[in-house]
Amino acid sequence: MLNLFRHSDEAALESILAEHAVRHAPASDDPGSHEKQFRDLLQALPAAIYTTDAEGRITFFNHACIEFAGRTPKIGDMWCVTWKLFWPDGTPLRHEDCPMAIALKENRPVRNVEAIAERPDGSRICFMPYPTPLRDEAGQLLGAVNMLVDITTRKQAEERMMLLTGEVDHRSNNLLAVIQAMLRLTKADSAEEFQAAFQGRLSALANVQRLFSVSRWTGASIQTIIQEELRPYTANERKRVSISGIDVRLPASLAQAIAVTVHELATNAAKYGSLSGPSGKIDINWQIDTADNLLLHWTESGGPGIAEPTRKGFGVDAIDGMVRTLSGRITRQWRPEGLDCELSFPDIGA
Repeated sequence: MLNLFRHSDEAALESILAEHAVRHAPASDDPGSHEKQFRDLLQALPAAIYTTDAEGRITFFNHACIEFAGRTPKIGDMWCVTWKLFWPDGTPLRHEDCPMAIALKENRPVRNVEAIAERPDGSRICFMPYPTPLRDEAGQLLGAVNMLVDITTRKQAEERMMLLTGEVDHRSNNLLAVIQAMLRLTKADSAEEFQAAFQGRLSALANVQRLFSVSRWTGASIQTIIQEELRPYTANERKRVSISGIDVRLPASLAQAIAVTVHELATNAAKYGSLSGPSGKIDINWQIDTADNLLLHWTESGGPGIAEPTRKGFGVDAIDGMVRTLSGRITRQWRPEGLDCELSFPDIGA
């Protein structure tokens, strides 16, 4: 029944008016019986409905009005059953200027208007009124009937949708900026090498976006990000990779940077470092210090002997670029036993 009033309000009003017409129609039986039937009908309805005389004095209200207004109105009150009224923008709305008053003063129905009712306890309801003048057979104004439809839930859903739309727009722009930066930083000696490098980085970003979706965009777990990026290298030999640290949720920009960085470090380890040989190992650990800085340590061992590159490869440029955009810091040491890399990101607010 309640959904009927929310989605077919005018049809419901027509039914009420028809019942009112029955009440005033000449009949051979007791007129008082028709009035009682009319009032019983209105009391049974879940929507707040009340009537006034031609001057705007309340002549009847149903039980739903009491719940709606958070108080018990009085017969004879003027214009409306509510305590205080406001326009949707928060501006006070005087009762003598409310839609019911307009309907009576101008002798016309009022539609497509929203307002806010404040209860005595301070709680507020967004609603749509449907004031409709009542006339006799000669067209003389007798009063009006009003139905107050609570649209608070709908308005809250609209607000959430607006927030979600804004968040999606923000995240889309952020993701596009990251992709553009990756495209700019990705360099290669051949089209095939460029394609492989860029696709790998896109895959890392896609994994992060999936994690955001699963968590309903509350963040992404650093432990899950690292595990997902290293999964291809641990499928058969899990002992080669050690991961440790207190799990924390990372905001979007930091999660994307960590995902791309770990992807690049793992790719380089598989090509040249500890994962390129049968006995190499990687140890990844992280912590949050007292200043909320994220410290991530990547240590390779057991791989082939390596030396510091004489020039920066495009993987190094990509990592450095991602870190710089977040005011982070990265240090590398090419030790005989393998690469030792430390990343620091300031004040992540974990």
